[in-house]
Amino acid sequence: MVRMTPTARAGTADVTAALRDVASLGGFFELETGGTDRGWHPVGESYARGFTDLLAAVARRHRTPEARIDASVAQLGHAARLWSPAIACAVLHGIVLDLEGLQRADEGPRLRLPRPGGWHADRLPDPAGTLGDQVMGLLGALRAGLGVKVAPRLLDGNAASALAGSAQVLLGARPEVREPLTGLVTRLLRTGRLAGTGRFTGPDLAFRRRSCCLYYRAPAGSVCGDCCFGGRETEHPGGQGMP
Repeated sequence: MVRMTPTARAGTADVTAALRDVASLGGFFELETGGTDRGWHPVGESYARGFTDLLAAVARRHRTPEARIDASVAQLGHAARLWSPAIACAVLHGIVLDLEGLQRADEGPRLRLPRPGGWHADRLPDPAGTLGDQVMGLLGALRAGLGVKVAPRLLDGNAASALAGSAQVLLGARPEVREPLTGLVTRLLRTGRLAGTGRFTGPDLAFRRRSCCLYYRAPAGSVCGDCCFGGRETEHPGGQGMP
């Protein structure tokens, strides 16, 4: 755990403003703030229950024949909802989000930070490492709670795919941040469980993963653009109808 100095802490108003700005990039970048706790619960409770409600939603939507497909698709969509605001706030506003206290909607996949917090990236010894620890720590808790057997490296590949997809959307909307964004994502993809999950294959952060999310096994599914099997492009992990 990195020891944070008090001067690294970003003010609530600055973090809230950053989140409002990045929310304009699309649904996966929305991280709600403020309001009451009614209709929300700690995301850790969802992890402990194995995300069963979201897995059921995937099964209904896609008529999937295997529970592991539901788990993979739900985890990939959740990963995109974590990475998108995190990297956007870091690149556009120089703020590394503090995801402590993250909540999930009782009905659906939306996320909320009841008390927005974070750190100034330029005051941290390793801002990319801190950001990665925040997101991958949450995804690790989700992985541990799943009641469905899914290959760990498949889930790691999903995390990498979601990261690359989020970065592609951000780059398309804000092309002026290409250099810092590419640097951040490259650093993250070389770290911890993300290392070895895939590689960049072309301009605009085109990515090829080394595993498959199994979406092609759904009755109306297809091979994703970044899959190890190859296939058509998708604009973002959420483009597959994920929760």
